[in-house]
Amino acid sequence: MNNYSSSFKYGREHVAFEVVYTKRKTMEIAVHPDAIVIVKVPIGISADKIAARLAKRARWIRKQLSYFQQFIPRTLPRQYAGGETHLYLGRQYRLKIRKGKKGDVKLKGAYFQISTPDQKNRQDVKKLLDNWCKEHARKIFAQRLGICFEKATSLKVPFPSIQLRKMSKRWGSCSNTGYILLNTELIKAPLYCIDYVIMHELCHLKDHSHSHKYYRLLSKYMPDWEKRKERLERAVV
Repeated sequence: MNNYSSSFKYGREHVAFEVVYTKRKTMEIAVHPDAIVIVKVPIGISADKIAARLAKRARWIRKQLSYFQQFIPRTLPRQYAGGETHLYLGRQYRLKIRKGKKGDVKLKGAYFQISTPDQKNRQDVKKLLDNWCKEHARKIFAQRLGICFEKATSLKVPFPSIQLRKMSKRWGSCSNTGYILLNTELIKAPLYCIDYVIMHELCHLKDHSHSHKYYRLLSKYMPDWEKRKERLERAVV
């Protein structure tokens, strides 16, 4: 049988899903962080049975999709002009752009002071600021990982490496090979929100699901994770 894509209605919303036929005995519904719903089914299962299972699990699917929406960065368009504000560790800083012999970024007081040979070249300003933030993200994320890992040593997972990438749909993820991927945009959030994402992924190294068992594990190491989650959801970065 051929795999196919379709959708079902939940309230006023249409939820898309993909059906994948495999050599298995049971049906599995998985909601992925990029908002894709995958239904793995045994070969020979009818579309009606698949639809019935989806209808039964519709509320859970919608809840999972809503959960992953918190990790979608809400980035407002930036012009990279003097006087514009940019976030760093949860605080707003204004750009102060001046002419200099070489490109340079310094954080002083309430300002990002950016020196560049061409003050009007906004792409150069953007590149300078992005590189500065990425460099500081690498250092700060490594520090926070060490702190979070110390608090969760009883997880008994290997110390993970960190990889950075600018992502549009999530703040972080972890791999089966033991590394944590973090969004460089997370450097704009407060430290306690950064810690939440890191602890979230550390617990996923132990349990890759979003089951009640997983949330008990997360609550054990970060009892106030829901408050941190709410703060991250409100952050406009």
